[in-house]
Amino acid sequence: MQTRPWGQDGPQVPVIGQGTRELEAYDPGDVERAILAGLDAGMTHIDTAEMYGSGRVEELLGRVLEGRRDEIFLVSKVLPSNASRKKVLAACEGSLRRLRTDCLDGYLLHWPGSHPIAETLGAFEELMAAGKIRSYGVSNFDERRLREIQKTFPEARIACNQVLYHLEARAIEHRVLPEYRAAGATVVGYSPFGAGKFPGPRHQGRRVLDAIAARHDATAYQVALAFLIREDDTLAIPRTSNAAHARANAEAASVRLTAEDLQEIDRAFPQGPPRASLPTA
Repeated sequence: MQTRPWGQDGPQVPVIGQGTRELEAYDPGDVERAILAGLDAGMTHIDTAEMYGSGRVEELLGRVLEGRRDEIFLVSKVLPSNASRKKVLAACEGSLRRLRTDCLDGYLLHWPGSHPIAETLGAFEELMAAGKIRSYGVSNFDERRLREIQKTFPEARIACNQVLYHLEARAIEHRVLPEYRAAGATVVGYSPFGAGKFPGPRHQGRRVLDAIAARHDATAYQVALAFLIREDDTLAIPRTSNAAHARANAEAASVRLTAEDLQEIDRAFPQGPPRASLPTA
């Protein structure tokens, strides 16, 4: 599996990882098999959050990942309601306990909230100093939020920004991607298949994806993933509860799109105009 740096001077992380949102709604056995299949295929970046299933997904991962923690880049997220200095520390301890680990590789603020960002980042720094987390970042933050961080907490070490990113949601390419890139942060795209709204067989863009996929002995889903990770500092974290789909997701990292392929996808799924607010799913 191809890897890329996590933030500035950070460790190498697989270009395709595993999201876990709403996995509490699926058969636990299927989920375990899918996650383990993904790990075996090289998708060792696992992303979760205290919000997912009100902690149940973290608990599930704690059981599934037992004995394999050393090979995993494990990321979780704190809710904005828990983003005060004191609550961040307690929330992190809760995630560590549920995940059955003593340290997170990455810890993110799930989305902007009412607590001052400098207070949240100060707590993240405290957690790093205590060895509870190895890096920190944000999720669902636009470029204006980055400027706020740079103004109010200039010493911040933002390793990543996790945002919605799929073929029909490319607005981050206007300002979010370039500004976080300039700040040394890796952009992680969640819901890369559009949160269950991947273009169907009759969609004009899907026909383009299918044609490109045929040229590469791949699937339309793999082509979409390959497009989203075409930049050197972008990762994707698709979610699945199906082991075969997990293996297929991992194989997308080996799909090498040509310049012609990229142009065809760009025409079929245009970037669109900049948006006033960051889309979420």
